[in-house]
Amino acid sequence: MVHRSSQGNGGASPLSRERLSDLIGQIYDCTFNPGLWPEVIHAVGDVTNCFAGMIVVADLQGSQLRLAQQWNYAPAWLARQQDHEAEVTELWKKFLASHPHLDEPASTRRDLPETYDTRYYAEWGRPQGIVDTLHLVVLRQPHRLGEFGLSRHESQGLVTDEDIARLRLLAPHIRRAVTISDLLDMQSFERQAFGATLDSLAISVVIVADAGRILHANDAARHMLDAGSPVLKAGGCLAARDPRATQELLRAIALAQADEATIGAAGIGVPLVQADMTAAVAHVLPLARGDIRMRIAPQAIAAVFIVPGGSASPADLSTVARIFGLTPAETRQLEYLLAGATLNEAAAALGVSAATARTHREHLFAKTSVSRRADLVALVERLVPPVRR
Repeated sequence: MVHRSSQGNGGASPLSRERLSDLIGQIYDCTFNPGLWPEVIHAVGDVTNCFAGMIVVADLQGSQLRLAQQWNYAPAWLARQQDHEAEVTELWKKFLASHPHLDEPASTRRDLPETYDTRYYAEWGRPQGIVDTLHLVVLRQPHRLGEFGLSRHESQGLVTDEDIARLRLLAPHIRRAVTISDLLDMQSFERQAFGATLDSLAISVVIVADAGRILHANDAARHMLDAGSPVLKAGGCLAARDPRATQELLRAIALAQADEATIGAAGIGVPLVQADMTAAVAHVLPLARGDIRMRIAPQAIAAVFIVPGGSASPADLSTVARIFGLTPAETRQLEYLLAGATLNEAAAALGVSAATARTHREHLFAKTSVSRRADLVALVERLVPPVRR
């Protein structure tokens, strides 16, 4: 039997500033202990007036789950989901095609209403009294897909704008925790073995105090710092080869120190350029608060995780866009140009005039300091090889 949230028709529990801060702290604690996710899903369900939920991260290449945690679904119902795997996959393809943006929650009733005409809903959703679902894509990479979902019971009514707004506040924090936990292979960390575990990681990790002052770097990070690529040590503080990336890292670290609830999406996927002109990314995780995090690294403000080019979680075209300050329209046109489309074909696909497409191309040339399409393609392929796009 599935138990409904105690909120019932009374609506979601209040989300005060203090409650929001505590909830964000709980989310970040899941980075080092994925087993805490059921408590977090429950807490998020309470503030969004939902009665059950789950978080799933799938390895698309290996066809296996890297993370699967749930709250309040009966085991028998979870087992029956497998009977509808093909139908759910098709629904997900439609959803992802129409909702490409991370950190933007969606309601199934509003954004994918065809769900309610399926056998999946008739045999799985309706018998449980589910009338709506809050969906959030928390990880989207070439070989990874992560989803956070919350179910709404008929006694609670449909998802409201306020529910979506509340999940939107939490979205970047959930994404940060999942992204970094995935880099850590969903391991659980204990304080006693933290240093040894950190040094055993293939991923580079730098623990910093205020203003990016380096407290500790694991072996992989020390190699980067010694090489000065893609990060370096400047006056004992963490820095990047590109001053703009340094500013972005330090801003995220400062926000983590002042109030992690305000960090939002800052410090997620900070673009870095390596000495060989390939792209890397950095993720900043607040450490100054949270029960587990303070026990693990009590003097630290943040941990910076650095993912080099060629890794399992490489940079993508969005990283290139951030490096050069491309607009969404310019980035979309760049995708078509890299795929071999002519300027007129790109214009037609994007629904813009040839003149607008030419303007975008000139902006691309100016921002990347090239003058020919061939040079632009070569530059992007150095930063992000085709297999990663």
